[in-house]
Amino acid sequence: MYANQLDTPAPLDQHPLEWRESPTPEPGPGQLLIEVAGCGVCRSNLHTIEGDWVDGGVPAISPIVPGHEVTGRVSALGEGVTGFAVGDPVGVQPLWWTCEKCEFCTSGREHLCHERLITGEHVDGGYGEFMLSHAAHTYHVPDNLDLVDAAPLFCPGITGYGAIAKLDLGPGKRVGVFGLGGVGHLALQFAVLTGADVIAVARSADHLDVARELGARELVDASVVDPGEELEDSLDAAVTFAPSDEVTAQALRALKWGGTLVSGVPLNVEGFHFNKEQTIKASILGPRSAMREVLRLASEGKIRTVVDRYAMSDAETALELLAAGRLRSRAVLANE
Repeated sequence: MYANQLDTPAPLDQHPLEWRESPTPEPGPGQLLIEVAGCGVCRSNLHTIEGDWVDGGVPAISPIVPGHEVTGRVSALGEGVTGFAVGDPVGVQPLWWTCEKCEFCTSGREHLCHERLITGEHVDGGYGEFMLSHAAHTYHVPDNLDLVDAAPLFCPGITGYGAIAKLDLGPGKRVGVFGLGGVGHLALQFAVLTGADVIAVARSADHLDVARELGARELVDASVVDPGEELEDSLDAAVTFAPSDEVTAQALRALKWGGTLVSGVPLNVEGFHFNKEQTIKASILGPRSAMREVLRLASEGKIRTVVDRYAMSDAETALELLAAGRLRSRAVLANE
């Protein structure tokens, strides 16, 4: 097989990824071998490749194949695997393995398992022609979904769904989505499904155009106006996917008293006014039940991904465009 392998993290301009031949892995007990169709390009991949998370133990192995939102077809079954057959269309999200024993795994919150292994960070991921998955965290992809287009459902999809699920939304409520890239464009659609009025906030004209296509009621161009000032005290809820303290401050200013902010990125908050009784929640991924719900909604045509395709061997180009903020929504590397 061929794969994009990372030996030593380094800035992209030093070309740390190498497209090269390596042995095709064999599935062990409880594992599947997947022939990869597509793998989404996430900013987390960029952090891994450029070494931003080395102090936290990521990447955990060398060499490693990045990529954690993967679709493909089952190529081989490991010992003890049931419920899958060779040829089945499947997908894998960042959660590659969990212990199944801790308080989180036994209460439907396995995405918080402290022993979790992350696809493409602790084990080889989907930036190649084949990858191994753990059967307990592999999902059947509905037959009516295109496998390459479906890849972002396995990170932006579950992430966006998890964030919106933490809010009490419905008709008459106003929710702002700050940051409309890969995750934001899917979170926006989940918010629209609640019946709430969705306000899309972004600096990119392409992102705002996508938001309009996907059902945003209002658009705020952050390159022209200050969204906090423009929307001050008008939102019942806000979700942020832009890793910027400035954006966090704008979202909090836009919230009504008693409103809720859900952040899907790291944040620092200064001058938080307790007298406004606002709530801040963090959100990461979601349990397996939520992932299956995301796939159901996509299969029924209620949400869709906006994808730009690149050859699997051209990962560097897609990563450069991501770093420069020049992607319309989500890049997907495809073996086509």
